[in-house]
Amino acid sequence: MTGWQIDRQRGSARQFHALDPDKVDERSVWIFEVDAPALALGSSQPESDVDHDLAVRFGIDTFRRRSGGGAVLMGPGACVWIDIVLPVGDPLWTDDISLAPLWLGEVWASAFTGLGADEAAVHRGAMLRPPLAEVVCFAGLGPGEVSLDGKTVGISQRRTRAVTRFQTIALLDWDPDLHRKLLAPGIARLTGPTSASSTVGEDQLRVSPATNVGAADLVESFLRSLALRG
Repeated sequence: MTGWQIDRQRGSARQFHALDPDKVDERSVWIFEVDAPALALGSSQPESDVDHDLAVRFGIDTFRRRSGGGAVLMGPGACVWIDIVLPVGDPLWTDDISLAPLWLGEVWASAFTGLGADEAAVHRGAMLRPPLAEVVCFAGLGPGEVSLDGKTVGISQRRTRAVTRFQTIALLDWDPDLHRKLLAPGIARLTGPTSASSTVGEDQLRVSPATNVGAADLVESFLRSLALRG
């Protein structure tokens, strides 16, 4: 694929998130494969939202990301993580943060369509942020994010004077029971202890993992769609 610098890495989610985009001077695609489960808290999310004892028992590394609202749970084989870094002045750059991710959502939707998921839809409206999105990132739906039957691809963006880093996660699996247990303190903070004990599932959050899509196939379909975007 021409026009893009592509970097593929495998390692810890914490390590990937800490990469410095300001060192990038050309449009880049970062493809990350996590080698262990991790929970990335939102930039201002209380650490008390997490059952840390449970996280330790399950070997889940908990850390804070610099963007977004609620937590994102990642694990080997459970998601496809692709970041896009655009230097200032790139033809795909826009100053309007609400419009900025739309083109990227279109690339993701095209990637799913290329694999037979014709129902992929890009959210083009305002941020939909129910209270639970403070705790679980995939409870909300922002501009550019992609849904199949429910939310499938999350997009956040972090801007500096030199670049925009779009962080995108496509879900291939979703464990509602683990989310409920791991984030029970945060759910209770918002809804009360009784609600926290109920299932946090696809219907409540409108989450739709792409369970019939392989990670490698999705990555390659994304790259083909990105190349067509120019």
